[in-house]
Amino acid sequence: MKRREFLTWAGAAGIAATALTGCNSETGEQAGAVTANGPTPADPIRWKMVTTWPKNFPGLGTGANNIAKYITDMSGGRLVVDVYGAGEIVPALEVFDAVKAGTAQMGHGAAYYWQGKMPAAAFFAAFPFGLTADEMNGWLYHGEGIELWEELYAPHGIIPRPGGNTGPQMGGWFRKPIDSVEDFKGLKMRLPGIGGEVLRRLDVSVVNTPGGELFQALNDGTIDAAEWVGPFNDLAFGFHRAAKYYYAPGWQEPSATMEALINQEAFEALPADLQAIVEGAIKSAALDMLSEFTARNNRALKTLTEEHGVELRYFSDEIMEALFEKSNEVLAEITEGDEFAKRVFESLTDYRRDVAGWTEGSEYTFLTSRQRFLD
Repeated sequence: MKRREFLTWAGAAGIAATALTGCNSETGEQAGAVTANGPTPADPIRWKMVTTWPKNFPGLGTGANNIAKYITDMSGGRLVVDVYGAGEIVPALEVFDAVKAGTAQMGHGAAYYWQGKMPAAAFFAAFPFGLTADEMNGWLYHGEGIELWEELYAPHGIIPRPGGNTGPQMGGWFRKPIDSVEDFKGLKMRLPGIGGEVLRRLDVSVVNTPGGELFQALNDGTIDAAEWVGPFNDLAFGFHRAAKYYYAPGWQEPSATMEALINQEAFEALPADLQAIVEGAIKSAALDMLSEFTARNNRALKTLTEEHGVELRYFSDEIMEALFEKSNEVLAEITEGDEFAKRVFESLTDYRRDVAGWTEGSEYTFLTSRQRFLD
């Protein structure tokens, strides 16, 4: 029986705790004692969660905070999770390694940050011209997504789970207008994942600057353009003070799945009811994140355009066609060079082909009609 099929809410409350002890595999320190009577609020198990986000950053950082809060609250204080932002324990891009080593029992980030370690990882976050948030959740929870993700991370002793979704993202902030493909040449831009490799094919110098350093890099001209998330997060970072032109659509990330990382050794040392709570808390927090981005993005976009004078622009058909062509080239190379990436991408593209008919025949036609009436 698969782990997540076993760990259901129905039986969680009545499962007896076992006498196990969780241990930090790097330092040897206990993650928290589990006695025959189980942990108690007076003597809880304590976990660390490290994130790729600045501490308490709206949307992404608070999404990690919510996971920790839900685990702590739902366990009645028997399992307490303390959250550390990027740089507090480890740098932003070392979160995966920290969870693998047991320096922290949990992590929160995005899988495309580990693309250099595992080419297939990026597909579990986003890929160009890929899936909407609802479509991605369908593949993860009711397709092959989570099973493949677990298989990829298993050699590292990490259990991955969907830790939220931003919904559709934007195409980025630019210090100058981008009216044609030629305008990309020579730019230095922050864009992680597969999208960054696509832009390299258009002669862009791509960097993977951590979020906390992005505003300064854009403001002082170290980079010419930056993609982060969307209006809600981008307003919080103040990118409008560094660049004037804000482009859509987010071709590189039509949605972006965040990930919760769990150290497998620490997880398996928990009583089964706490394992179920960890799983349920992550799923609840993931729903909260997508809901918050959906509710706040439009208000933030109005603030950017109406109060701060940001110019909202759309990539031309010429640019979108070039991006699609280069995306196909990059995806073909990634999948040809890595057998596991090929398996994941074939699963994704088969699913995308099937689900597109429903999405376009239902949501797209409805939204097109609704907009006519609202206008």
